[in-house]
Amino acid sequence: MRATAISPFRLTPNLFGIGFGIAGLAQAWGVAVKTVEAPSWPSYVLWILATVTWLLTLAAYVRNVVAQGRSRTELPDPVLGPFTALIAIVPMLLGIALAPHSKTAGEIVYTTSLVVTVLLGSWLTGVWIRSDTELAQWHPGYFIPTVAGGLIAANGSATLGWTTLSRLMFGYGLVCWLVLGSIILVRLFTQPMLPPPLLPTIAIEVAPPVVAGNAWFAINGDQLDLGAQILGGYALLMILVQITLIGVYRRAPFGPGYWAFAFSYAAVVTDGLHWLDIEGVRGRKPLTYLLLAIATLALAALAVRTLLGLRRRTFLPRLPTPDPAGS
Repeated sequence: MRATAISPFRLTPNLFGIGFGIAGLAQAWGVAVKTVEAPSWPSYVLWILATVTWLLTLAAYVRNVVAQGRSRTELPDPVLGPFTALIAIVPMLLGIALAPHSKTAGEIVYTTSLVVTVLLGSWLTGVWIRSDTELAQWHPGYFIPTVAGGLIAANGSATLGWTTLSRLMFGYGLVCWLVLGSIILVRLFTQPMLPPPLLPTIAIEVAPPVVAGNAWFAINGDQLDLGAQILGGYALLMILVQITLIGVYRRAPFGPGYWAFAFSYAAVVTDGLHWLDIEGVRGRKPLTYLLLAIATLALAALAVRTLLGLRRRTFLPRLPTPDPAGS
């Protein structure tokens, strides 16, 4: 009876990319509130939705992992293990959003999530050093634990006024980006194309320069200095590369991996809003709303497609069917 109660679906940690993407869009709307006096309610609604999504995903994911006996294999998994860091990274973003309304609660949520993110990122780095992972198994999701975690922490710490910690975490994320980025690009340049379900992770390649750019603006007080310009130049390259990969992405079956687009592209929009404001671009207000409309509609389309996939039971990966002759 117990075996029949186990879900036939495997809930994978990249499902936390849903809450991550919603939080990224909430950040973009939050920046627009400051730069063009956009209404604040879209950001508030998105932050609440990100929180609810993260909580529901966490409850369902933990239950699924325990029921299927994957507790010891989930973190070191060479394909999906890096995505487990999103469990801690999303609350970091939520803590930053909460702090203006409840300083103590926001700082507690943020600090706790930051500590877990750093510890988990360090542990996973040790696993990758010790394990015999083949180069072909690497993918851009390996950026998440330390690169995304570090750079988002740099941005959050600067927002909270913790200058020293923000610079420390910027260095943490930047160096990890240089190290891991070289490995991942060698993998993408020299190895066979990623398996179809992992193709959307290539969208994560655009995230490091724009997330670093957003963090740097928070650290340097929205100044368009040499560091911001260098990061912007590399971001431009990665954005243009994304356009050339549209045909590649269309070969990927729709599933949780598609949510890799959400935060990555929302971070591009957020970085773009900073540039429009700092450069004082003429017509920046309508351009800001245009970028936000595109990002919001894209996330809405992704959400609708996800709900349809859940209803049709095609969104989540299924467990392999046991071989009747096997035992």
